[in-house]
Formats: sequence, C-alpha cells, structure tokens
Amino acid sequence: MVLLLFVTCRQVYDPKIQASNTNLLVVEGVLNSGQGPTVIRVSRTTDVNDTALNPETNAQLTVEGDDGNKFSLNENGNGKYSVDQLQLNSNAKYRLDIKTVDGKEYASDYSSVKNTPPIDSITWQRENGGVRIYVNAHDPQNATKYYQWKYEETWEIHSAFYGSLEYIFDVRHRAIGVKYKYPDHSIDSTIYKCWNTLNSFSILLGSTEKLTSDVVYLPVQYIEPHSEKLSVLYSINLRQYAVSHDNYLFLQKMKKNTEQLGTLFDAQPSEISGNIHCLTVPGETVIGYVEVSQEQVKRIFIANSQVPGWNLQSGCFETAIANNSDSIAKYGGGLMPVSVDSLDPLRGITWFWASPPLCVDCTLRGVNQKPAFWP
Repeated sequence: MVLLLFVTCRQVYDPKIQASNTNLLVVEGVLNSGQGPTVIRVSRTTDVNDTALNPETNAQLTVEGDDGNKFSLNENGNGKYSVDQLQLNSNAKYRLDIKTVDGKEYASDYSSVKNTPPIDSITWQRENGGVRIYVNAHDPQNATKYYQWKYEETWEIHSAFYGSLEYIFDVRHRAIGVKYKYPDHSIDSTIYKCWNTLNSFSILLGSTEKLTSDVVYLPVQYIEPHSEKLSVLYSINLRQYAVSHDNYLFLQKMKKNTEQLGTLFDAQPSEISGNIHCLTVPGETVIGYVEVSQEQVKRIFIANSQVPGWNLQSGCFETAIANNSDSIAKYGGGLMPVSVDSLDPLRGITWFWASPPLCVDCTLRGVNQKPAFWP
C-alpha cells in the first residue's frame, strides 16, 4: 500500500514556460586579424521548446575600421558569413556592421586589434581509459590573460567488412538474388574508407589573471574509451584567441547559461549583454560579443597504434544467406550483401554473407572524400 501511494503521487513536472525574448539577433564569431578566414554566424533565438536553428539569411555584413576601410563578408548559407582574409591595420579599431532584411542595422563596439600568442603544443595522455587532450601556450609579455579556444575534430573510419556484392531486384523492387558489383569481382572501395568532422560546441575558456606568469596548460577535449574517433586515425585542429576581460566575462555567462543548467544546484540563468547594439531601435536586446583577435592554429594527429588496447566494439556481425528470393526475404531483412560464402561448380553464387548497412557502407556515417590535410 505504501509503494502504491508513492507511485500514484508521482507526476510529470511540465512547467508552462512563457515564450519571451524570442527572435533576438545572435551574433557569433571573431574578426580574425591573423592569417586565414573570418567566419561570423548570425541567427535568431527561438522558443525554449524549439530545437531547430533559426539562421538569419540575406543580411549584409561589413567590417568597418575607424580609418575608413571596409571589408564585406559573403553569405555562405545557413546564417554563415565569411571573408577569406582581412587586411587590418594594427593601429586602427574595427567593428562589425550588420544590416538585416527587415531594415534594421546593428553594430558592435569598435575593438582594437589583439595579438594572440602562438600555441606552444597540443599534448595528450590516457585518462580513465580514454584520451584527454591539452593545450599549452604562454605569453612572454604577460599581456594576454584571457583565452578562448575552438576546434575541429576529424577522424578516419573504416567499414567492418569489405563489400563486393549487390542485390538483384525484380520489377516490384524485391531482392531476388545477389551479383558482383564489378566484373573483376573487386571490392567497392568507395564505401570502405570515410571521414567525419565535428566542430566544438562547448565554450572553452582559460585565464591566467591570478597566476604570476601568463602560462596555460588546460584540457580542451576528452575522447571516450573505445570511441570510433580513434579506431584508425584522429586529428584535432585547435584555434586559439586572445580575448578582452569584458568578452571573457560575457563568454563565462554564456557558458553558464547554455552548459551548466539543468538541476536545482546549477547556476541560474542570467541576463546576457554583449557589445553589439541595434542602431535603428536603441534598447533592443542583441546577443553576441565581436572583437578583433589574431587567430593562432595548430593541428596534431593521433593514430590507433599509439593507444594500444583501444578495442573498438563495433557490434557488427555477418549472416550467411542462401542466394534465392525466399532466403533473402526471410533472413536478409535490413541487411546488405557483403561477400561470397560459396559457389556452385559453374562459379555461380550459392551462399553469401550479409551484414547491417552501417557495417558495410561507411558513407552512412561519414563522407568518402579524403580531406586535403590528411596524410
């Protein structure tokens, strides 16, 4: 009876959250004064229950200097705008100007060019069965104090099995048998080796304000044990930025509001104000902080051979199926033909091996175009 009382008293807590502060402009990115492109993402806030992104399209973005120079950014789709290279004067100040299709104009505060010290090294070590990656950097002038990092991960993946067969279909698109894909019975190499790329989604910050020297040694990423990322070859491309004290405080609030909420004991949401303002409607809330910083980049590779005992568990298996329509219908549902198991005296396929498509076709998990930087 006591257990029944507890069960019947439990209810799902579904608070009615009033939709407010939706459709606010959100601006993300850094005006890169170093070598390489500048990428700015512009979007709109949505309702708390809406998981879809709301990119701001057809906007006009311009980098403006107090010396009169201007640089236009090109729209790349999905709210992303970029320019291949900014030729900035280290003695000038710059801001980002945004004109949206609804006739409004936004601009960031003018920002001086901040020099970023280079990344000394990226190191890693085994921790709790996985791999922890660290950044090492220092400023001999003790002037940086506040850092932000972003990264892109890329890793190579291989299919569990080589595929050399394909199904034969009747007019009703029912599989009635298998045949070799190629006349020479070779494997389909286009679906065996692929690559995946993932951008960092968390806000990575570091400060040496309370240290006697401007030296950072901080973790930036953790690869879980047995992860597919280290099944063949893994690479991380780390980007380092020097940020101002105000930008650092802004990013800290953003991190708390987006990554550290969810329980009664987490930090409560706080109002976020950046350095971007609406010029046509003063007082309109805008989310974002854009300033000029020199981007420093460094890449490392980690091979599977460097992490002995990684033991990726793919969960893949093969099933032997007779090469006729009845057996395929009964045992081959959801499976993909892989290779020949046995042949008849005339070299016809009598039995074949089949496996789940994810185990045979790597393009279902990545792209089969080798990145330009890949060894």
